[in-house]
Amino acid sequence: MSLNIKPANTCAFDQISLGEVMLRLDPGEGRIRTAREFKVWEGGGEYNTSRGLRKCFGYKTAVVTAFVDNEVGHLVEDFIMQGGVATDFIKWRDDDGIGRTVRNGLNFTERGFGVRGAVGNPDRGNTAASQLKPGDIDWDHIFGKQGVRWFHTGGIFAALSTSTAELTVEAVKSAKKYGTIVSYDLNYRPSLWKTIGGLKKAQEVNREIAKYVDVMIGNEEDFTASLGFAVKGAENLGHIETDAFKAMIETAVKEFPNFKVAATTLRHVITATKNDWSAILWHDGKFFESRQYPGLEILDRVGGGDSFASGVQFGFMEFNDAQKAVEYGAAHGALASTTPGDTSMATRKEVEKQISGGGARVVR
Repeated sequence: MSLNIKPANTCAFDQISLGEVMLRLDPGEGRIRTAREFKVWEGGGEYNTSRGLRKCFGYKTAVVTAFVDNEVGHLVEDFIMQGGVATDFIKWRDDDGIGRTVRNGLNFTERGFGVRGAVGNPDRGNTAASQLKPGDIDWDHIFGKQGVRWFHTGGIFAALSTSTAELTVEAVKSAKKYGTIVSYDLNYRPSLWKTIGGLKKAQEVNREIAKYVDVMIGNEEDFTASLGFAVKGAENLGHIETDAFKAMIETAVKEFPNFKVAATTLRHVITATKNDWSAILWHDGKFFESRQYPGLEILDRVGGGDSFASGVQFGFMEFNDAQKAVEYGAAHGALASTTPGDTSMATRKEVEKQISGGGARVVR
């Protein structure tokens, strides 16, 4: 059974995401605590999928987010424009001069190396995106008049505040009303939930959102923490067995029969710079597994899961084929892990080369 995806010629956008986009400050090979300079990128779990679909796969995408109307906000906007993602639905907030009432989010991120794992140190309190609330966005205009084939959001944005959780529910309800496919990346982050109700609140919010989701994305920790499903057979959360994940998904889809697809990357962390990488996807009662990427050498792991999600979206929108979706997702995520920054620098041709088993010989 295929997904019921709107034809491209009936919609202004192939995909739109809802989420916060932060300014990422990257110390490169060094540490945050000893850095003397930073490389600057943009990034956000939900937005990264829109950029990947636009830059790698050539789809028309946009992001719904908010910034403070100052130089930092417009720097992030400029990054988004460089990525080709439409900025039509960005909300701008007045600058109070010092960030007392509203500010733009910063994300200091170390890539890690060998036995030293990657480190994320976000500085995102009281941001413009976290203050978005129901009624701020005209979803009827976006989904009803403009038309969108696929809507993507996730558990990071929903966890930013009570109002972003409410806005996420409003958004997925509206998308479903207009027949837009809804995907959601659970992306459980304990640090985001701990001051607004913790695990109990995370499950309450995510289980409400889950009622309107067609394509649910998340690893074993995401499903257990965000939705409350037990994982039997997983020795540790960093290396779940495929059979254990399959059993968990079968339980999840019984409780949420609206799930048409469930997918995750399967990542065995050997070191910060070497992972065994693959992916698995459930659709229409069957499981589909990607090719294996054993010993994948990683330059920057941040955003690999988001590139997986955008590859899955492309596979369904382009071919409406589950096996192709999981292959495009796994290959795109693997390639994104070989370049710096949150967002993909891969091309469709490179993704398809990986899917077909192409090697890493020099291209001349």
